[in-house]
Order: sequence, then C-alpha cells, then structure tokens
Amino acid sequence: MFDKLHEECGVFGIYETRRADVATSTYFALYALQHRGQESCGIAVNDDGVINCYKNLGLVPEVFNKDALEKLGQGTMAVGHCRYSTTGNSNAVNAQPLVVRHCKGTMALAHNGNLVNAPELRRQLELNGAIFHTTNDTEVISYLITRERLMSPSIEEAVAKAMYSIKGAYSLIIMSPKKLIAARDPNGFRPLCIGRLEDGGYVFASESCALDSVGAQFLRDMEPGEIVVAEDGQLRSIKAHCGNKGSICVFEYVYFARPDSVIEGVSVHAARQKAGRILYREQPVDADVVIGVPDSGLDAALGYSKESGIPYGVGFIKNRYVGRTFIQPSQGQRENSVRIKLNVISETVRGKRVVLVDDSIVRGTTCARIVHLLREAGATEVHFAVSAPPFKNPCFFGTDIDSRDKLIACRLSVPEIAKEIGVDSLNYLSVEGVKSIAEGAGCGFCVGCFTGEYPIKVPDEMQKDKFEMKIGHHGKQEVESDGE
Repeated sequence: MFDKLHEECGVFGIYETRRADVATSTYFALYALQHRGQESCGIAVNDDGVINCYKNLGLVPEVFNKDALEKLGQGTMAVGHCRYSTTGNSNAVNAQPLVVRHCKGTMALAHNGNLVNAPELRRQLELNGAIFHTTNDTEVISYLITRERLMSPSIEEAVAKAMYSIKGAYSLIIMSPKKLIAARDPNGFRPLCIGRLEDGGYVFASESCALDSVGAQFLRDMEPGEIVVAEDGQLRSIKAHCGNKGSICVFEYVYFARPDSVIEGVSVHAARQKAGRILYREQPVDADVVIGVPDSGLDAALGYSKESGIPYGVGFIKNRYVGRTFIQPSQGQRENSVRIKLNVISETVRGKRVVLVDDSIVRGTTCARIVHLLREAGATEVHFAVSAPPFKNPCFFGTDIDSRDKLIACRLSVPEIAKEIGVDSLNYLSVEGVKSIAEGAGCGFCVGCFTGEYPIKVPDEMQKDKFEMKIGHHGKQEVESDGE
C-alpha cells in the first residue's frame, strides 16, 4: 500500500545437540524476521538425516499453525526462510527453503541476497542440461553446490568452491543430513550472525532479534566471505574467502533491519537516531514539533528532536490490523488508503510548524497524501526531513528499487519534489552523513543506490536490464533475486 523499498528475505538456521522441537523455534525466529519478507515462508526440519519441508505463500502465522508444525516433527536441525521477491510473480514454487536431493544426499538451502551473474550462470547450467523449476537465483546456487559436491570430500568444501563462481550478495544457510552451514558473501552485503543456545546448540540468523526470540546468546557477526560449520556440537570456521572489509547495505541501518537488532556491533536503533541528529546538523529547520512516520521514521525523528531541541511529538496512530492483502478496489479508495493505515493526532500538529521525518521518498505519492493529512489537521507548515539521500540508481544486491521513471528523485530536483509533495521545505541526509550513522561498525557500506558507484563490478547486461526485469515492462522475465 505504501511506496516503500523492500529488502527480500530473512534466513534462520538452528543446530541442536539433541532431538528437539526445532520447528517451533524456527517459527518464533521467522516471526521476528517477518519484516524482511511477507510473501512466503518455509521451514525444513532434519530428523536423523531425513529432511521434511513445508512452505507456502503468506505470513508466518498464516502458513504455520499448530498442525503444520507438528507434522514437521522434531529433529536436531532446521532451516527457515521468509521471502520478498524483487521480480517476477509471487508463487509457492519460489518459496524457500529449497530442498535438493542428489546422489551425495539431501540439502536444504535458504538465501538472502541477489547474484549479479545469476542470468549468465543459469544459461551455462541450462546448456549443460540443468532443468530449473523456479525463477529465483537460489536454485542457481544449489546447482553449483551440488555440482561441486560430486568432486569434493565435504559439503562445506563444495560451498567454498561454489563461492568462486557466484558474484553478488548472498547470506546462505545450508543444511545437509549431518551439518548446518552458514556462508556470507565476500562483500558482506547482507547481515548474518551467530548465536549460542543454552544447551550448547547454535543458531544463524539474518538479524540478532531472531536470536532473542529463541533465547540464544549473541556470539558475533559472521565475517564477509566466512563459512561456518556446525557439526558434532562444535563450530568450525573456513576463511578462504575472507579478507575484504565488507560493504554492508547501509539501508539495513536506515530501514530494513528491526530497531532492536545489532548489526556489525552497532545498534540499529542508535544508528537511526544518529541519522536524525546528523540530518538536523546538516540542514537545520526552525519548527515547533518533530514527528516521525510510523514505524520507520520514529527513531530518526527522535534523534532529530534531541539534536535540535524541538519537542518530539506522536503525530500519527498506525492501524496495526491493515495487512499486506488490504483491498483497494477503486481509485477513490486507493486515494484514501493512507487514511486507513495512518490517522493524524490533531492535537500534536494543530497550529504548529511541523518537521516530518521518514527514511525515504520513493515515488512520492504516499508522502504527498501524508502531508495533506497534516495540512487538514491544522499544521501551519510542514518540513520534510529524509534520513537517507535521494534514490537515483538501481540496486543489484537485493533491494527492490522501482523503475527509474517512477523514482521521483530521478524526475525532479529537490525543490521540485518539495513542490510536488506539498511541503514548505525538503531536506535529505547527505551521502557522507548516511555513511557515518553506524559509528563503530567494523565494515564499509554500499551506497550505490545513492551514488551509482558499487563495491563490485556489475555486468553490463544487468545494468542495462535492471529496471526492466519485472514481468510486463517488455514482455520478458529474468531470474528473480531471492533472499531474497
């Protein structure tokens, strides 16, 4: 309903030292990671080498009821995934985990990210006889791992060899009959962390909030390029692909991750507050109250208020019961959809100069409606402050950014955007500002969607087709980014 950016997916893996209800633990973890993907979800359970999987379209509580979890049964390991796809149609066949049965055993794979060379790899595999059942690049990864497994003494060595072929963003969790393996791409575009359970087991997750949901103690973030193997109650690390400082997507801090998560040693909540502080320092505005757009703008608004001394106020009440399937059958109802999702607290803004803080402006349609609501409620001035730079370029590593003709910052200048959405002033956080919000993080940041400069080379074919990959633009369908 809102013109917001989307990440694609959350991944989770659990390794227990004894047989346990790993399906329910994974369910709780996926619930904590639901913000990373709302289209489909799945869980695969390993019980003494036998992998049982259930997945479908829908939110975690829609897909998994008590009966579904009981049918998955107990086991010593499980892999979970919640998904948002950036291209193609949403359908059950693309749900994850992906379970592959081959001559060396069975493997379940969950993936977050996007490969920049997936189309090329897919063509090569198809020319060599591979038959694909999905449209996502996760299946490409699975083919490469199983191919390498035929010539490798272990599954982890096959993963390490496959990593020489795949380029782009990937946080992977792979479950074999006896091992649980996590792998992060050499640039560390997407987060992946490790936790320890009270009984000595281990978990891997996209965010630390998922560890909290299952009572696991946070151990550390995985290094870019690192492979970690849980086997025989122990962890082993393989660092053949390590050495790069990493370039995590800075939008993990700005919007994607949950505020209570800690990524690369930095609190997401604190990073968002700092974004608001820097935003005021860079472009101060005189006003009476600071409010945030729920939920993504609240932390930055609080930081903006603290830095400026302008009082912080609760400007909107969010309807928590409007789900992703909210029906908008007519144009008139679409125009009023923001009123269903958000309602202004008039007492906060009436007769006041308001600073409205949010993390981004994508198309501009939703912010224009929100600004209109504030005007109707009696705000005398509305100043929009954005805790990220303008989006002007595609993301090739797993963020769903719309076509260039629909990105307002590609069509209009900042003053023109301000006029378009009806605000008295519009201020964006600078690129240098957004790179400094995660103070103390032991990594670099990818800011390619703001600058057009990327940490790794992107194939010309993908650069040309990036904004034309969704079905319907030119009647073609490319490989989905999954994990994604």
